[in-house]
Amino acid sequence: MRTGWFFGRFCSFFSHFFEKLPSFVAMRRLLTRIINRVLLDASFTPAMTGGEAEIHTEGRRKLVVGLGNPGMEGTRHSVGMAVLGALAARLGVADRWHGDRHVSGEVILSEVQQTRLVLLRPRLLMNVNGVSVAKAAGKYGIRPEDILLVHDELDKPLGKIAIKHGGSARGHNGVRSCVDCLQTDVMLRLRVGIGRPSGKTSVERHVLSRFSSEEQKVLESVLVQSVDLLISQLSQQDSPSAPSSPAGGRAAAAAAPQRKQKEEKGGLL
Repeated sequence: MRTGWFFGRFCSFFSHFFEKLPSFVAMRRLLTRIINRVLLDASFTPAMTGGEAEIHTEGRRKLVVGLGNPGMEGTRHSVGMAVLGALAARLGVADRWHGDRHVSGEVILSEVQQTRLVLLRPRLLMNVNGVSVAKAAGKYGIRPEDILLVHDELDKPLGKIAIKHGGSARGHNGVRSCVDCLQTDVMLRLRVGIGRPSGKTSVERHVLSRFSSEEQKVLESVLVQSVDLLISQLSQQDSPSAPSSPAGGRAAAAAAPQRKQKEEKGGLL
């Protein structure tokens, strides 16, 4: 009898203890935010070459970022990098990539119809891509509303792409890192569908896998369509009466509590 009472109290105590512990997802997110801040706060003095300084002259400036994992450019999760590579090829500047340690990434300076462009491939893991984006935005004097993120999208099948005007990261950790580091979610996004895994394949294994030979054929068409859409977006003239933040954007600190609850259910690597 005494043993049963003790066991019951023991189970009750540990049940209460674990209920108070933050979830694994929440802990991982907190740790990622700390890493974002540590990397972002690391002091650096960006020395600019003539071409880099020139982008600060009068005129429209935009930053286009291909989110992904360095060294894993052929995977679904790094399809944003593939799109950015296709954009560089279309602009005839694919041979101009150069590493920039001050922004923790590789950059190309280019131009589209009087709009000065900075193309960026972060050289940090997806979960902290935002550090590279924020550093590049600071170095080249580019506002968050003039940043376009290109990334994979689980909720769209391969072959589908869409533009999203600011708002929630929708569970994508690379986008969430950008929101954390820039302290706003107004950035325009090009979401490139990769579809959800079938069968018992985990999301993590799916996003880090490579496209099959059949999927590669579809991907070729996706890259062309994505570049067409990017150039169309980058060529649009800003309306003087338009608000400085795209529709759906808001300060990160003002995000609704229910958005946090949804995102804590999971996310990409």
